Amino acid sequence: MSQGKKEPLKNRLVALGLTPELKSYISDNLPEQPHIARVIREHRERYAVSDGENEYDAEITGNMRYSASSRMAYPAVGDWVEITPYGPDQAIINLILPRKSVLTRQAVGKPGEMQIISANIDYAFIVQAINNNFNINRLERYLTICYSAGIEPLLVLSKIDLVSREEIAEAVRTLEKRDRQVKYILLSNVTMEGVEQVISMMERARTYCVIGSSGVGKSTLINTLLQREALRTGEISSSTNKGRHVTEHRELFILENGSIIIDTPGMKELGLTDDSTGMRVTFRDIGDVAAECRYPDCRHVNEAGCAVLEAVEKGTIDRESYENYLKMMKEQERFTTTVAEKRRKEKHFGKILKDYHRIQRKNREE
Repeated sequence: MSQGKKEPLKNRLVALGLTPELKSYISDNLPEQPHIARVIREHRERYAVSDGENEYDAEITGNMRYSASSRMAYPAVGDWVEITPYGPDQAIINLILPRKSVLTRQAVGKPGEMQIISANIDYAFIVQAINNNFNINRLERYLTICYSAGIEPLLVLSKIDLVSREEIAEAVRTLEKRDRQVKYILLSNVTMEGVEQVISMMERARTYCVIGSSGVGKSTLINTLLQREALRTGEISSSTNKGRHVTEHRELFILENGSIIIDTPGMKELGLTDDSTGMRVTFRDIGDVAAECRYPDCRHVNEAGCAVLEAVEKGTIDRESYENYLKMMKEQERFTTTVAEKRRKEKHFGKILKDYHRIQRKNREE
């Protein structure tokens, strides 16, 4: 490309991760030459979007805000949107394009509601600090939300420079005992061990997100990959074993090799939603054995002839994994019940409102 010649907009959008499927959708469903951009930052319902050439400070239309039935109807980092620029660096977001994948969790303190972590993700790096944050039960939660979204998870065991080789080997044995199919990387942001392995797994124009608790090294990893201090970093407290929330918003970056990565705030809570797909994949060993249960609706708690309980007693199924499975199943059932109850109340309220308007019209006509 000659100096001064601009790269075609289509190519710049591909560099941001635009897929052939989404290009076809745009051609078939949107007016000619729509202005397409990707959400690269989100902070308290304010957005930064990029069209590959310019970055805009953006907000949604009033109609989009008014018609939104839940938080799922709002843009999230990673979303593709159609915009109308105005002024030198401002824009209105008119609509959200169909999402390839949506990484979600149960909204904190809002029963029955979902919160989007990020959208249009191909792979998720689940980061756990091996010295004091490595927890298989928590990992199974992260795996479940990834599998529910159709996103391939990659476990990063960080801070390996802080533990011995024997402790690393024990953590790996624990992991493989529970799930041999999870891909993992041993990483140190101090010695740089594992960094090249992370980079080698990242493909041009593919989108990756980094998720995990606060203080496990997510932002440090992204700074390392970017080769600059783009994000503030924090450590896990030795007294509380919890990390401080340093990343306060979600942000998308393009790496030197052309891959795309999204940073997310640390998550203390990771409540599950009602999507059972992820549970079936995470606990595939339980699902395989459950097919042999005497009753098709077996809950695997205390039923006679339960093949899962028998496998737990024999040690074929890991007992801790089984107990975590039951806990997560109950959580999903509560979420499903809450959603059903909210819909029932909304439907009832809608009927009351409809009857009220009908009576009002009748009174006016009389």
